[in-house]
Amino acid sequence: MNEPDAEFAVESESDILPNKRQHIDLSDSNLVSLILRLAIPSVVGLSINALQEVVNAIFVGALGAQAIAAVSMTLPIVVLLVAVGQGIGVGAASFISRHLGAGEYLEASRGASTALALAVPIGLFSTVALLLNLRGIFVTLGATPTIMPAALDYAATLLFGYTLMLLNIVNGFIVRAEGNTRFSMWTMITAFILNAALDPVFIFLLDLGVRGAALATLVSQIAGISLYIAYFMKLRGVVLIRISHISLRADRIRQLALIGAPATMTSVLSAIAVMLLYGAAAPFGDDSIAALGIAVRILTIGALPITGFCIGSQAVLGFGWGARDFARVLKAAKFILSMTVALSVAYSAAVVSLARPLVSLFSDSEKVTEIAVSACIVFHLFFGLFGIHSFVTTMLQSFGRARLSALVSLARHGILFIPAVLLFPAIWGFNGLLASQAITELGAGMIALFVIVHQFAELKRALRDAQSRRRFW
Repeated sequence: MNEPDAEFAVESESDILPNKRQHIDLSDSNLVSLILRLAIPSVVGLSINALQEVVNAIFVGALGAQAIAAVSMTLPIVVLLVAVGQGIGVGAASFISRHLGAGEYLEASRGASTALALAVPIGLFSTVALLLNLRGIFVTLGATPTIMPAALDYAATLLFGYTLMLLNIVNGFIVRAEGNTRFSMWTMITAFILNAALDPVFIFLLDLGVRGAALATLVSQIAGISLYIAYFMKLRGVVLIRISHISLRADRIRQLALIGAPATMTSVLSAIAVMLLYGAAAPFGDDSIAALGIAVRILTIGALPITGFCIGSQAVLGFGWGARDFARVLKAAKFILSMTVALSVAYSAAVVSLARPLVSLFSDSEKVTEIAVSACIVFHLFFGLFGIHSFVTTMLQSFGRARLSALVSLARHGILFIPAVLLFPAIWGFNGLLASQAITELGAGMIALFVIVHQFAELKRALRDAQSRRRFW
């Protein structure tokens, strides 16, 4: 008996064999159809998640510029919180898909169970730490006295549901990694409908203001976690979540952490980048902060479907890599890349062309609208390259290549953006602030393009070597 399987003296067949009746076959020979069946529900799910933020912003926007600025200032904190979930989830998804590809179903279940077990104490610790330092964080972000009360109300209420949010994120990655992106989609849709229905009730009918928007989000998170609990209790997936499968072995946790850490660091740097963005905008007034908040939200709306397509497709790449089927991996990679580039280019063109009507959905202030339109256009000039960057990051995570994944991921929000947002506004004022995002997008896209050329060349060499070995034998 090998060492990993020696942890438990007895394992039943139900612990090891996959529930093939309940999931999409990741070895399906119709590769394009398989990718679309996995990716489209993931795109819909994450798009719904983005739409949930839009609905919140629209209702909050009716409360005035200070309210939407307060919610926008909370966005870096939310990104920071989501970063932890994404790190755990990405590490778990890569671990699960590679082990499923190798036929190691029990090990995949252990990775999933361990990831969820780690999420709970991390969520509780993060909640307490942020609540104790919330006012200081908003001061650092540049919150004005008029924005501070609403920002504290919204963020403090939202933080009470963070552990549930964290578990929902990790659960979503787990079920997508085993090929059940459709269930993840319906869970997100259910949460969105509930949030959208409760927003006007809590914000206006009960007169809770921005706190009402946070409460609506909290209730939707409770609904989401309830659905995931039912999913795993009814054994509807391939991966089995059980207390007996939780493992704190250093080598298994290290496998989860090495892939997840770059994803977390990327999101953390993204949060820091947005903090710096708002901090640099603060001297230009509340209207500038509100306008940048709108532009960032519109940018996020476009990024999430592309990210969703990559996340949904990740199971195919990881499964093929685990099975050492390089021809399948190469074919899948080319198709996924073409789709993400098409999506990012189309969205970029749409936003540049329709910036004003899009911005008008979020604000009726003429000054905020004018600033936000300019910001949206500049922010999306090179957004067409985001599809390449997103795909390369996902592919490297699927292969378990932590260091290279970290380099590509950190380039966009850390290596390039932070120096730009600190330097350019000092030289060119508000226009320099806007240019920092566009130049970062261009530079990160070029780095990703360089990496993908080399990765495809390496895959082709591995494929030729495998074919040569088969001919030899």
